[in-house]
Amino acid sequence: MLFRSAMTVMGARLIRTWIQQPLLDRDRLNARLDAVGVLASDELSRAHVREELRAVSDLERLTNRLIMGKSGPRDLLALQQTLQAVPSLRQRIVDLPPLSPLVERLNAHEAVIEQIQRALNPEAPAVLNRSGAILPGYSEELDHIMHATADAREWIANLEPHERQRTGISSLKVGFNKVFGYYIEVSHANTERVPSDYQRKQTLVNAERYITPELKEYEALVLNAEEQILAIERALLEGLCAEIAAQHKGLLETAKALAFLDALAALADVAAREGYVRPVLTDDDLLIIRDGRHPVVEQSLPDQARYIPNDTHFDSMSRIHIITGPNMSGKSTYIRQVALITLMAQIGSFVPADEATIGLVDRIFARIGRSEEH
Repeated sequence: MLFRSAMTVMGARLIRTWIQQPLLDRDRLNARLDAVGVLASDELSRAHVREELRAVSDLERLTNRLIMGKSGPRDLLALQQTLQAVPSLRQRIVDLPPLSPLVERLNAHEAVIEQIQRALNPEAPAVLNRSGAILPGYSEELDHIMHATADAREWIANLEPHERQRTGISSLKVGFNKVFGYYIEVSHANTERVPSDYQRKQTLVNAERYITPELKEYEALVLNAEEQILAIERALLEGLCAEIAAQHKGLLETAKALAFLDALAALADVAAREGYVRPVLTDDDLLIIRDGRHPVVEQSLPDQARYIPNDTHFDSMSRIHIITGPNMSGKSTYIRQVALITLMAQIGSFVPADEATIGLVDRIFARIGRSEEH
């Protein structure tokens, strides 16, 4: 439930890690609780932070793909979009003291954003299998080839109306396919009007396809240029990825900060929505919960049903309790409830209770029933 409240994959992953590795350091836990408390009580700031986190992709994964040399154009565009969300997130938390340590760690890497904006077409394909991913002005070599083929492309674009006028065949078409390249298509009914410089290229059921020496020349120019352009764009993309990958340490630090902020905001949102309270953490031998509730069972109840809160009291004089009752009376649910509340407190989360004082523990055992003996 807690990690499902995260707005990013990174935040959900971090909450899972916290659950698997709860803390025994009371200072670190209280620092998390301070941050969760501020966000839980400031509904507007929390809402803005969570909304802006929607634009954040998995920066950790994107950076690791860069390091491994597996990034494509869309990966870089997602990286750019994520970094562009950072300045606004910093502004949202800069005046919230418990979150101020995160501000310095949230580096927007403006130079990386500028590199990607200058190089990549926002409509670039996910895989670089066609040209057009690199913007004009980024590479002189690429621009030179693009300009050199512009006339050829324009000539081919104007060929159809020119040939219709020259031959008087109004149905004449100029087309292209990957197998035969460029061609001039004339229906069989107009075969007698075909000029002498047309060379037969392909016969169809209802038409003939031709090519001319000029069209063949321009076709070679355009198709060879397309291969050159694609090769240059791939090389430019590799170079850009390598430059950005060199800054992976800073990017991963920003990723950790974003995940941390998302995790805290998720815990705060659950706390505010479900009416959880901040636990009091102590090194004393205490476990006191007033009106505690099972966080999972409570969420699974029908709309009209209500989970009945209950109390727990352990101290140095009362360390063992025996719970009795008939089958299906809720003994196991109660035991797991206490375990979950303790675990939630030791990841820095507010807990489902009216009041909770929890002595830090290093182990939790809650195995119940014959079904768990195997």
